[in-house]
Amino acid sequence: MVFSSLTFLCVFFPATLILYHMISNIRFKNILLIFVSLLFYAYGEPYYVLIMVISILLNYCFGLLLRNEETFIRKIVVWAAVLTNLFILFIFKYADMSIEIINNTLKLNIPLLNLALPVGISFFTFQAMSYVIDVYRKDVKPETNLFRVMLYISFFPQLIAGPIVKYHDIDQEIRERFTSPELTAKGMRRFIIGLSKKVLIANVMAQTADTIFALSVSQINIGTAWLGALTYLFQIYFDFSGYSDMAIGLGHMFGFHFKENFNYPYISCSIKEFWRRWHISLSTWFKEYLYIPLGGNRKGKARTSINKMIVFFTTGLWHGANFTFILWGLWHGFFLLAEERVSIKKFPRILQHVYVLLIVIVGFVMFRAESVTQGIDIISKMFTGWNFTTESVILLYAQITPLLVFSLILAIVFSMPILQYFKQKESKVLSFGSYAGCFALLIVCMLNLSSGTYNPFIYFRF
Repeated sequence: MVFSSLTFLCVFFPATLILYHMISNIRFKNILLIFVSLLFYAYGEPYYVLIMVISILLNYCFGLLLRNEETFIRKIVVWAAVLTNLFILFIFKYADMSIEIINNTLKLNIPLLNLALPVGISFFTFQAMSYVIDVYRKDVKPETNLFRVMLYISFFPQLIAGPIVKYHDIDQEIRERFTSPELTAKGMRRFIIGLSKKVLIANVMAQTADTIFALSVSQINIGTAWLGALTYLFQIYFDFSGYSDMAIGLGHMFGFHFKENFNYPYISCSIKEFWRRWHISLSTWFKEYLYIPLGGNRKGKARTSINKMIVFFTTGLWHGANFTFILWGLWHGFFLLAEERVSIKKFPRILQHVYVLLIVIVGFVMFRAESVTQGIDIISKMFTGWNFTTESVILLYAQITPLLVFSLILAIVFSMPILQYFKQKESKVLSFGSYAGCFALLIVCMLNLSSGTYNPFIYFRF
């Protein structure tokens, strides 16, 4: 567990921001950010911070080795770097899953490692690989300054839940960057919007989703199943996009410009469009570092389809060592390929939206389920659960509280580009109003957090 939200808001972040702006030298600014980033991670992961430091040192050294101009040696180095990073990720995230598969297949009894998963290991491992691959491709020069690589991989705003930042995107800002009162104010506003998404919408959705997914299948009817699916649909979006907003806002306050990670994915008219809008940093990472190296669309239709399914399989597996995640990835990959065979653009736009939301909702039920069996059971109840017993009806009505209804309305409204519209129309009056509104939201969020109802960001476990 990282810092509690109130500790972060009231102590850690203000102290860091004040110290940062008191320092004028960029080198010392970077050292400060490295120190607080390691402290931030070590607060909840006192031992596993060493894993991150080891990862940083290894990838720094791999980068230095890539100064060699011999093509054969460079290929050996980059493959060694990729395999080393994947091995570290495998040991902590996928070893037990692999052992269970071997045990079940061969009827063995190999003991599980039962290692705790370091928070955000998938995120900082992918960033580390991004650095080495960028150096190998000569998109950036090998960094001789260890502190710059360390800041890139460990920077606390996006360390534990993204967005995944590629080294070539912020290389220059690590060396030289500027802040201003206006940029800091905009960053603060973006941070508060993200915090509000998490606290005022995602947390409310989480309470209902967690309750429903904890029920036995016999207690669930079609209404309860759909309520659980919809609340999780909004929980995961506002939880993860909220964290991304906070990370982008914090980056602005320290002079960094991270790329957008979400672009209103629930307004999409195709699965292809959905993945252009959902978790953009992950999908572009896989495109740059997996899909294109596999051959992309350059080796015929059959090979292109295989490459895309490999990417979606890997995308699912990246999220966790469970077949539910793999099926979720393959589910999206299947419909992406189906859209290439059957054009959905000929259908009315409203039907395109309904189609996408149906695919996404069903996929997220499997994503959220503890097992494939539970996922199938709940999805089945969404379409066949007409068992309106007294118990099931009471359970359904018990979940539909005024707070949930209000939060669902907010979720529906703000999953559409309402804020983007006002941003385009922004005037001095609207700008002042947005800052005043954000200040009020911050007070509401802090009061909410002080009540002890805070839930961790669900993407921390990935």
